[in-house]
Amino acid sequence: MIGALVMILAAIWVYQSGIKAKTGNIFLWVGGCAAVFLVSQVLLIDANIYFLELFRGSEGDANYERDITSVGDRKNEGGFQSGGGVLLSLFMELMPPLVGFLIVAVIRLKFVTKESFSVGNLFSGVNEMFVSTFKSVMDTVKQGVKK
Repeated sequence: MIGALVMILAAIWVYQSGIKAKTGNIFLWVGGCAAVFLVSQVLLIDANIYFLELFRGSEGDANYERDITSVGDRKNEGGFQSGGGVLLSLFMELMPPLVGFLIVAVIRLKFVTKESFSVGNLFSGVNEMFVSTFKSVMDTVKQGVKK
């Protein structure tokens, strides 16, 4: 769920940046970035499940299910309720969308906007995206109230 929201925001971000940079085939770039985000997220979730199997696989008793495909189901089965386990769970839930967002940011910077590589350029436009989206929502609400 978190990954889907981040992917939608990343697609909007790439679209707005491409429009500002007057990039051709902007929908191709948006679709490509969304596909790269999705693939990276799926691969990292599978890596997280494999990582959890390393911890929990040795405890294979009659109650352990290898067919669980959700990281959340695996981490709640025991052994991850301590302080370190909570941090590990947070890391495993938030790492795939954040890494996918970083990959999209690099693609956006190098191929869509064609700017030089710096931290400021890497995340430029994120603030404007939220401001313009908020303005658009508020304008829509105001128009709805006037009717």
